[in-house]
Amino acid sequence: MPEVLALRLSGPLQSWGGHSRHTTRGTLTHPTKSGVVGLCAAALGIPRGSERLTEPAGLGFGVRVDRPGTLLIDFHTISAASHGPLKPKEQRLPTSSGGRLPAGEGKVSRRAYLQDAVFVAVLEAGGSEQVELLDQIEEALLRPRYPLFLGRRSCPPDRRVLLDRYRDTDMVEVLEQIPWQGETGWERAARRRAEEQGVEYRWPSAPSTLPVVLDSPDGEELLPDLPLPSPAFRRSFADRPVRHDSVPTPGIVLEAEAEAEPVDDPPFSFSGDGSMALLDEGGS
Repeated sequence: MPEVLALRLSGPLQSWGGHSRHTTRGTLTHPTKSGVVGLCAAALGIPRGSERLTEPAGLGFGVRVDRPGTLLIDFHTISAASHGPLKPKEQRLPTSSGGRLPAGEGKVSRRAYLQDAVFVAVLEAGGSEQVELLDQIEEALLRPRYPLFLGRRSCPPDRRVLLDRYRDTDMVEVLEQIPWQGETGWERAARRRAEEQGVEYRWPSAPSTLPVVLDSPDGEELLPDLPLPSPAFRRSFADRPVRHDSVPTPGIVLEAEAEAEPVDDPPFSFSGDGSMALLDEGGS
């Protein structure tokens, strides 16, 4: 039977660019496989351009949309001032025609983000080698070597990413049983106040079903988000067939119930060894 690792992807901002390039950077409505593979690779300390990126990419992948969030379009001004400050030629941005902009001239980039979205992502292992890889990812997510981010470096998660490990089950069954993660902070505070005052709390109804996007050989859509071995800054991707479905919304676990049954939760820590190693390499 397969084994499944479940992740909670939530934060103020997320961005999952499946098709975006150049100065217009969009986002899908759900996490991409390449983005989650990159997150796991960062935790494992796998550098960009490494052939090891294909290892987590071989795991089964699925996403559940617990809270879709809202779209934010941000405008960035791009300059090349930081590219070789003592080399003026390197401070000219490249153009689509193969030339370069005049020194000091910049570009405007439009970038899309999802605000306050919450997703549950699952990685499914089939054979013994994949189960061993799942063990490594589980441990690394508790003590990541590089910082974790949700699609872009400017989008850190707002809490621990690792949810739980499930054995002798598949990713669809896991997505059907993980409690709904869409409760917002103000909703939690309102419920607590109502409980303290002994007032009946009318819960804002969760959706009856939650959308899911699953790896499927016979899927109805192709997403270009399967990472292939490629140089660090010339990344290439293959198409990944997926199917769109939905699962009934699992019940919400109230925090009062969770506190009544304490769980031995391993501590989370960021070692920073990988980042220091990069500084050492840059200085040598």
